[in-house]
Amino acid sequence: MNIQWYPGHMTKTRRMIAEQIKNVDAVCEILDARIPLSSRNPDVDELTAGKPRLVVLNRVDQADPEATKKWAAHFRAKGYAVLESDARGGQGTAKFAAAVRELLADKLRAYAERGMAGRVVRVMILGIPNVGKSTFINKVAGRKTARTEDRPGVTRSKQWVPIDRGLELLDTPGILWPKFEDQSVGLNLAFTGAVKDDILDIETLGCHLMAYLGGQYPEAVRTAYKLAELPEREDGENDIAWGYRLLTAAGKKRGFLISGGEVDTERMAKILLDEFRGSKLGRFTLELPED
Repeated sequence: MNIQWYPGHMTKTRRMIAEQIKNVDAVCEILDARIPLSSRNPDVDELTAGKPRLVVLNRVDQADPEATKKWAAHFRAKGYAVLESDARGGQGTAKFAAAVRELLADKLRAYAERGMAGRVVRVMILGIPNVGKSTFINKVAGRKTARTEDRPGVTRSKQWVPIDRGLELLDTPGILWPKFEDQSVGLNLAFTGAVKDDILDIETLGCHLMAYLGGQYPEAVRTAYKLAELPEREDGENDIAWGYRLLTAAGKKRGFLISGGEVDTERMAKILLDEFRGSKLGRFTLELPED
C-alpha cells in the first residue's frame, strides 16, 4: 500500500510554521499515544529547531498503559517535557499551563529579572490531522475555540487562542508529509484515521490490522470475536494472508455471510476498524520505542 497524501494546504502550513516560529517561546507537539512515532511529522524537528518542546501523548485512554510509560520515558530522555492526555475526556489538560511554565522556567525568570514579569508566553501547537489537536486546545481554553471533527484536515488556517492573561496558543492546521517511506507508518496512520479511508483499500487495511492485533494482543481478538482459538499463523505466512484468515473467522462468528456461504470480509474489515478506533476491542499501542 503506497500511501501518499499531501493536500496543498499542508504545503502552506509548512511555510506558515517556518514564518511564525520566531514569534513563539515554545512548541507543543501533540502525538497519538497509540502511534507516537508514526504520528510525528519528521519535518517538525527541522522547522522548530532550538525551541523548547512539550510532547503531549494524547488518547492515552485508548493506548496500552505500559507502552505509554515507555514512550513517556523515551521522550523525556530526548530532553522533551511530556504530558499525558485524553483530550476528549479532559484528562491531563488542566496541567498544560503549568507544564509550559515549568518548561520555560529559566526564560520566565530571565524576563522577570529584566522587569518583564507577566509577559505573555506564546506556544505553537503542532500535530498531524485527526490527532485531537483542536479538542485538546478547546479543553485547555475551557471553551470552544477550534473547530473539531473526527476526520482529518478540518483546521485550515492559523489562529491565536488566549488561555489566560499570560499564555496564548497558536493553533495550526494538521500537517503530514509527502510520502511514507516506511509502510508501517502509513498503515498506522490509516488504522487510527489520520488519513482518509476513501484513498485506501479497507479490506487490505483490515487484514494488516487484524494480523498485528492477532500477534500482539491475541486474547483481545479472541474475546472480542468469541473465537475459541485463533487460526495459527503458518510458517512464512505474510500479514495479509494471516490477517485474512483471522478476518474470515471473526466475520463468520458475526454472521457476515454472503451468497454461497462466503464471509463478507470487507464488511468485517470496516467493523474491525470502527471497533478499533472506538476502543471497543481494548487499549492498544501499535509501536514501541524499542522497535
